[in-house]
Amino acid sequence: MFQTAFQVNAFQNNAFQIVITPTNVKNGGDDAPYTREELKRLKAIQKKLRQAEEKRIAALKADQELRKQTIADLVDSKPVVKEQQKSKNNIQSNQEVSVDIPSNLANIDRYIANLVKQQQDLQNAVLIRAAKVRLEQELAALEAKRQAELDDEEAILLLL
Repeated sequence: MFQTAFQVNAFQNNAFQIVITPTNVKNGGDDAPYTREELKRLKAIQKKLRQAEEKRIAALKADQELRKQTIADLVDSKPVVKEQQKSKNNIQSNQEVSVDIPSNLANIDRYIANLVKQQQDLQNAVLIRAAKVRLEQELAALEAKRQAELDDEEAILLLL
């Protein structure tokens, strides 16, 4: 019978005391911080990110194989037949000067960085909206307290 009366939070200081509980961070449901469109966009970004990572791994493997083949061709160079006929003492290798072209790997890395930035922007927008809701709740609580104090002052003035 008296168990609730002796608990720490059994009584409130005033009738307008409002307790604000933090919101649970969930990805779905009615009370989730993400809207349906944001959740769909987040999943699409994550899917694109996974695909880009797979492409990056494949491009990295292909680049390594190409590099190995290029080095093997340079080391095991075959003599040029026409040059060998002209001068028997000189053996010429098939060395080529390559132009520095941005590789497919660099493009994929830029694409991945862009996707990560989009994902962070989306998460920041959700956090900002959650903070806005929390601040609005706190503002409502403070306004209720102000109204209660104003009503108390008016009641005291009427008694006097």
